[in-house]
Amino acid sequence: MTVRLLTNIGRLWTGHDVCSNAAILVHNDRIAWVGRAADLPQSVPGVVDDIVDVDHVENLGGALVTPGLIDAHTHPVYAGNRYAEMAMRSNGSSLSAITAAGGGIASTVTVTRGTDPWTLCNGVRERLREWLLSGTTTVEAKTGYHLTRDGELADVRLLRELEKEPMMPRVHVTFLAAHVVPPEYFGRQRDYVEAVGSWCADAAAAGADSVDVYCDEGHFTTEEARYILASGRNVGLLPRLHAGVHSRRGAVQLAAELGCASADLLHHATDEDIAVLARYGIPAVVCPSTALQSGTIPPVRRMISQGVPIALGSDHNPGHCGITSMSLVISLAIAAFGMSVGQALRAATLGAATVLGTPDRGVLAPGRLADIVQWDADHEGAFAWAYGLKPKRVWSGGTPVQ
Repeated sequence: MTVRLLTNIGRLWTGHDVCSNAAILVHNDRIAWVGRAADLPQSVPGVVDDIVDVDHVENLGGALVTPGLIDAHTHPVYAGNRYAEMAMRSNGSSLSAITAAGGGIASTVTVTRGTDPWTLCNGVRERLREWLLSGTTTVEAKTGYHLTRDGELADVRLLRELEKEPMMPRVHVTFLAAHVVPPEYFGRQRDYVEAVGSWCADAAAAGADSVDVYCDEGHFTTEEARYILASGRNVGLLPRLHAGVHSRRGAVQLAAELGCASADLLHHATDEDIAVLARYGIPAVVCPSTALQSGTIPPVRRMISQGVPIALGSDHNPGHCGITSMSLVISLAIAAFGMSVGQALRAATLGAATVLGTPDRGVLAPGRLADIVQWDADHEGAFAWAYGLKPKRVWSGGTPVQ
């Protein structure tokens, strides 16, 4: 049993509100007490008989402290890079020109399939470690660059095994075999849709938490997405949906119909879409880096004003965004989406925890996981200024990781 007291916290952002001159008492991997330091009890039943007997006392020097950040949308299981494609896109090249030059998702599929498991695992391990060291203690991680049954299931198992290693964040695994139709299924899209639906039970058995479909032009239709998501839901996977990156194809209505855990990206969301999300309580996961690259900003402020739950994601992937810092995502959300600091922080903690169905994190409160970050700042406003605020220390389940 380990009891740890974090004291001299200048500002504590709990996930709900701010507490000044605060302290946190941690018992093993859970928070036992949190509040103003002046109210710290002399004893906590079942935790410590006398507060002077705690195992570790850590003075945080008046710093800002928040819950561990949560990235609600990532694609980290891949090999290789697409830097040349990024340069072409920045010069105004069309998608067809990029594809003709050997770019696009298919290029990552080819490289990932041809990479040995050891090398692939090392690359994913390093990315996940970067997330943790930047203050992100939970990462939603999608498969989607093998697009074969065995490859996708191996990716699920890889993520589950990496999560057990030291210096790794908690991982929420999403099965995204319905990313794009692989080349061997050219002209047989319906066959691939049926195959992916049949793989869902195996993905759940391998350790996946969710199933996702890229519902958009050039990917999968709403009818195809409905079939795959229903197949996943029937075996216990949370359904979520890439909804409207390049076009609006009725994905939001489908997300409401199926009760999806989230509708993601939403670059072309209309007032009608927002009303549907609000009416059915479907959270929106928005990714500022992807929005900025696409040149289409989702109407996040209108979503918030209508009561749509919001979560933030980096959308880390090999073709668009290499961000592994959720503090940078928070800064970009404030600048690009017009979110307040509090709204962006909430979307990267409590909002993201809600999307992932993990009520044990995202908030600093008794009984929750002691995923805690001490930042190199004394006020949460630093997130709007620093564009990548650095943590001074991270605790995962009460254990210091740096």
